[in-house]
Amino acid sequence: MPNVNSDNTTFEQASLLDNIKEVLLRFAASGYFPATAFIKNQPLKTELAVVHDNIKLEIVTHCWNYARFFVYQLSSLVKYPPTNMQLRFTVFYSEEDEATAKLLQHFQTLSVPNVEWNFQALATPLLLRRAIGRNRAAKQTKADWVWFADCDMVFHENCLDTLEQLLKGRQEILLFPDTLLVTPLLTEADPMISAGKDKTELLEVDKTKFKPRKFDRATGAIQIIHGDVARNCGYCDDLAVYQKPKHHWTKTYEDRAVRWLLGTQGVPIALPNLLLIRHAEKGRYKEDSKVSVVRKTIRRIKSALINK
Repeated sequence: MPNVNSDNTTFEQASLLDNIKEVLLRFAASGYFPATAFIKNQPLKTELAVVHDNIKLEIVTHCWNYARFFVYQLSSLVKYPPTNMQLRFTVFYSEEDEATAKLLQHFQTLSVPNVEWNFQALATPLLLRRAIGRNRAAKQTKADWVWFADCDMVFHENCLDTLEQLLKGRQEILLFPDTLLVTPLLTEADPMISAGKDKTELLEVDKTKFKPRKFDRATGAIQIIHGDVARNCGYCDDLAVYQKPKHHWTKTYEDRAVRWLLGTQGVPIALPNLLLIRHAEKGRYKEDSKVSVVRKTIRRIKSALINK
């Protein structure tokens, strides 16, 4: 049975076969099956272009019902833009998310040195399958490097300038920052979150809330992929089931699939002042639904274990 979107376009619901394929792919991407059987253009590190100057970076973000966090990311790009690197900031969003659309409409009017805004509206079912937007951006990019990020990240002072220095002369398939400064799980009542609601002016985070957290692989928000790899391989472009629309936000297993397809967990780099706002309320899921309640409980348990 097809679902009708707000603009009267229709998208087929995932079939039982599609759901089975996704489960099997998650199993395969765990390392139980070679990725070479699934990817047409597996990249070779030695064939990648090496860029020493005038580096171009594209950051790709999705936003769905997260405007209250997203305003901090947008503000950080205005306050702390790169000084020696050209940045294209690509955002995928839905017009149904009025708060995000309003926020982007405002920031589109701001001229920021070395920053090009690229805001792309998608039909909601296309947005909710994050790999669709990421794949489009990857195949169309003109950048030397593409950073697939989340909208609750903040690129604070000297973060992007340090990245520019670290990208010079690099010949790697996939990089990732190995340390983020993260908050505990914040509730909607937290002053930093409530300050971001229905706001379009530039906001500053409270850095006292953030503590270091280490990462050992290129997870979904910290995947920095070489531009040649992005153009040739896309983002799960060879996995058709990950290019099909969704009618609700789902856990992004395709993040792991990308590492599997590219044959690497990524090479760590050290970036200062890369911040992540963590929140107890997942606005992407229907409020008080069974999925929302279960996910909220899991997040709190994981947060308690991590912050011991």
